[in-house]
Amino acid sequence: MKIRFYQNLNGVRWLGFALAMLSAFLLSGGNAEIQWMGWAVACVSCSIWLYMGYKDQDIPRALMELMYLCLAIRGIYNWVQ
Repeated sequence: MKIRFYQNLNGVRWLGFALAMLSAFLLSGGNAEIQWMGWAVACVSCSIWLYMGYKDQDIPRALMELMYLCLAIRGIYNWVQ
């Protein structure tokens, strides 16, 4: 597995995971006033995972995260309007 070559990035991976959990918590809480924060945290988390997919040369995962990043940006855009 290619991931083992990037052991020094494990802290970044855990940060991406923690941010993904935080964004899911914020978005599923039902409070519409903080929903924008959930989308913003999701953007950061998806950016981290997009970078990790690129570094691991895992193109399907990187493309999946790119899709989620675009949807999170769309969520922020829709919330602001």
